[in-house]
Amino acid sequence: MGMIEEVRAQMMEAMKNRDKDRKDALSMLLSALKNKAIDKRSDLTQAEEFEVVKREIKQTKETMELAPEDRSDIKEACAVRLAVYQEFAPEEMSEEAIRVQVTEVLEALGIAEPSGKDKGKVMKELMPRVKGRADGGLVNKIVGEMLS
Repeated sequence: MGMIEEVRAQMMEAMKNRDKDRKDALSMLLSALKNKAIDKRSDLTQAEEFEVVKREIKQTKETMELAPEDRSDIKEACAVRLAVYQEFAPEEMSEEAIRVQVTEVLEALGIAEPSGKDKGKVMKELMPRVKGRADGGLVNKIVGEMLS
């Protein structure tokens, strides 16, 4: 079952349970997923679905941070939305898993003595492998450590 169907099923469940906040969050996520599918004019891949979820999480965090201090209602609504979105977010890769991927890329590229000069080649090969499953900043930091 695709993520759109899963979100729709959970939204129906929230409606039956009269959980308005959860239903609203799921409705917003469903809308974002459908809009992406409409823009693409075909079904979304799992990576694209995760991309949409991550974008929604990022936007909700920004809304939460930018809300005025006296607007606790906005912050509470964002907290509920974040909790719901996290259920659909992909599992983040651990630092160890990223290091394993970097080692595999180095072997695939035939780089025995990695140096800072190789960073561009390594990142170009590595990022498609970890896209959507690892934070780019963390990947960059780990590659920098391993190549220096």
